[in-house]
Amino acid sequence: MARRETPKPTGIRRLERWVVGIAMAIVAFILERIVMRSVKKKRGGVEEEPTPTTMTSKGSEVDLE
Repeated sequence: MARRETPKPTGIRRLERWVVGIAMAIVAFILERIVMRSVKKKRGGVEEEPTPTTMTSKGSEVDLE
């Protein structure tokens, strides 16, 4: 079994890691809200039906407009 080269984190180090983890989660949540708001604003808040991209031809030419 391999020995641990760094000592086990003490109480203050554990608290520090816990606080940093909470802070990073809050930052990630805020950034996600900002991005989602931006995406909704860009689309105008209206769902648009995507244009069809599949074309099928039965032996004749297909005109693309």
